[in-house]
Amino acid sequence: MDPAWIPHGSRLLILQGPGGLAINPTLDRRTRDLLRDVSRSFYLTLRFLPGPIRLQIGLAYLLARASDTIADTDALPRSRRLEALSELRAAIEGDGSVSPPSLTDELSGIRVLPAERVLLSRLGDFLDRMMNLSNADRERVKTVLRTIVSGQKLDLVRFDPEGHPGIRALESEEELDDYLYRVAGCVGEFWTEICRAHLPGGEEWGVGEVLGRGIRFGKGLQLVNVLRDLSSDLAENRCYLPASRLKEVGLSPGDLFDSGAFERLRPLYSEYLDRAFSHLAAGWDYTCGLPRGWSRLRVVSAWPILIGVKTLGRLGEVTDPLAMKTKVKVKRSEVYRIMGCTVAATVAGRFPGLFDRYA
Repeated sequence: MDPAWIPHGSRLLILQGPGGLAINPTLDRRTRDLLRDVSRSFYLTLRFLPGPIRLQIGLAYLLARASDTIADTDALPRSRRLEALSELRAAIEGDGSVSPPSLTDELSGIRVLPAERVLLSRLGDFLDRMMNLSNADRERVKTVLRTIVSGQKLDLVRFDPEGHPGIRALESEEELDDYLYRVAGCVGEFWTEICRAHLPGGEEWGVGEVLGRGIRFGKGLQLVNVLRDLSSDLAENRCYLPASRLKEVGLSPGDLFDSGAFERLRPLYSEYLDRAFSHLAAGWDYTCGLPRGWSRLRVVSAWPILIGVKTLGRLGEVTDPLAMKTKVKVKRSEVYRIMGCTVAATVAGRFPGLFDRYA
């Protein structure tokens, strides 16, 4: 009998079935509520993770989410965002004596999401918890955050409208691949190292080709975001499609605003859809290759892959992605269906075939 999967308010309940999946222990309420408010999808993921890795991944996520909030908020000038990111990185790299940026006064009276305001106000708390991790785990968290923050700062400089008026694009495939690694591929690397260090059987897993697949997993998810956000990024004079590749199809970044430009862009756009799919397929191989007994990890790893594959399918059906007014998005009901099917397939031993079902 398949387990019953029930979304109940802000909780994800997994009733134990023959495969041994069960409810995760409850997170502390204050942090749980904040996670739910800043990202419901990650909140559900974290509650389902194995206990030995939940704290490290949760802290890394919250700190990365805070740095992303700083980088993205239009409430602060870019120069202040760059400064605040440098302050946050110094606090992360420090020994606990360096204070994180205090943005409460600067954001007072400015429209910022309440959850993001709380997130930024609790930076000191999260950093204190990070300092209490083991030396090895603390260094792993620092390493992934160092990479993520460097990517956010590079983005702010690269697309600075004051220094570079008009639309700006990445220059080469190398720049695109570096961007994908800094903001997401490094997370696959971090995830792999944390699991290898703390889960049973991990010492014989997570090296060589496996680590490469974990990095591709993260890159694939971010490339889906790049393709989904193409029109909204263009509206802000940002283009993550490399200028060198646009030139191959007779386009410059500025041409992407022209009516009918997508007909020339279509072959390149399709190539990137295929590349994102290939990365996600590598992520699926990574997920299917997780050691036996890591059922919870297999389930939560599958969720973003299958949602990403479904998103790619819908992007491929869009008539003109350059003219999209709203982002392609998988409905919450479909996300819940994917989550439920993944749990059921895991318990029933039909997990590997899920990718072909959604591809």
